[in-house]
Order: sequence, then structure tokens, then C-alpha cells
Amino acid sequence: MFITLEGPDGSGKTTQAHLLVEWLEERDYPVVLTREPGGTDIGDQIRAVLHDPENAAMDPRTEILLYSADRAQHVAQVIRPALTEGKIVISDRYADSTIAYQGYGRQLDLEMLRTLTLFATGGLTPDLTIYFDILPEEGLQRRLQNKEEWNRLDGETLAFHRRVRAGYLEMIRQDPARWTTIDAARSVDTVKGDVQERVRRAIRAEAI
Repeated sequence: MFITLEGPDGSGKTTQAHLLVEWLEERDYPVVLTREPGGTDIGDQIRAVLHDPENAAMDPRTEILLYSADRAQHVAQVIRPALTEGKIVISDRYADSTIAYQGYGRQLDLEMLRTLTLFATGGLTPDLTIYFDILPEEGLQRRLQNKEEWNRLDGETLAFHRRVRAGYLEMIRQDPARWTTIDAARSVDTVKGDVQERVRRAIRAEAI
């Protein structure tokens, strides 16, 4: 089973990814936790370039090609092999981030991005995507308060981050069967309970 976690920066999805893996491991499920960008040695090098605030001059086309290169390596080296071995793969971000950030946020051509993403992933789509919803203002403030990594995209305008959130909501509207929306503005424990319940249902459905 392939589960992806998506959401604006500061939504708490990375924390929830680790909590979800702990919960699954306690129940003896074979699980792999990974992330984008990154997840491989090559991907981590690409991540450093993408997230470096010093690279403010990066062209949006360069950005999307780097994200796609990272994703192609990630799928080939980590995700597909783990799925073949029967493991549950939990990924902190995946292809939907490209549509949200580069498509709706950067306002690049959506069909072009979908074609490029299809090539990078070989058509691999998640079985379940959990979206952690939070207002951009609150998410960015959380990152500042928690002294989290402040990357190049965090420094974009509030209008950009609002377009990203609107993009996620539109993707959910178009494909509601794959997505689950969780209110990320609540406490960590409350969100954790909702995540576990949704994953429990997905695992049960797959076993039928």
C-alpha cells in the first residue's frame, strides 16, 4: 500500500508521518518512511539545491525539472522496490505537491506538469493521500515559532501559498475517492487519531 501525506508548509504532516509509522510498526506492519524531495542520496543533493534560499534566481522550469528528477529516482530506488516487497510506503509529499506548488502556486501549465509527472513516476499513484489542511498564515507562523527549516518556497508571497492551498482543494474535489482531508489546526494527538482511523480503514479495505 502506498500512502502519501500532503499539505501546506507548517501543517504538521512530517510529525504525523513519523507518528503513523510508529503506530504501524507497533502493529507489526512492514513499513517504509520516505520523503520528497529527498528519500535517496541523489534526492537529498537535489533537495539541498531546491531548498537553499540563496537560489532565489532559480527559474520555475529549472525547479520543476529538479523536482521531477528527484521523483524519478525516488520511485525507482525506494518506492517501487518497497511496494514489490509487500511493504506499506509512507511518503511525506509526492507528485501532488508538484501540481499544487508548481501548477497552482507558480501557475505553470497543468497538463504539461501532469505529463512530466507521469513520465517521472511511471504512472505510480498513491492508494491513499491524506491532506493536512491549514490556513497558509497559520502554517507559516508555526514554522517560525517552531524554528523549523525555512526553505526557498517558504519565502514566497502569501498569495502564492494561498494558491497552493486552493490547488490542493481543487485536486481533492476532482478525485475525492483517493483523498482524505484532515483539519491540521487542531492538536497533534487529535490529528493523529484521525490519521490512524483513516489508515486503519484503508488497510481493512485492501484486505477484503
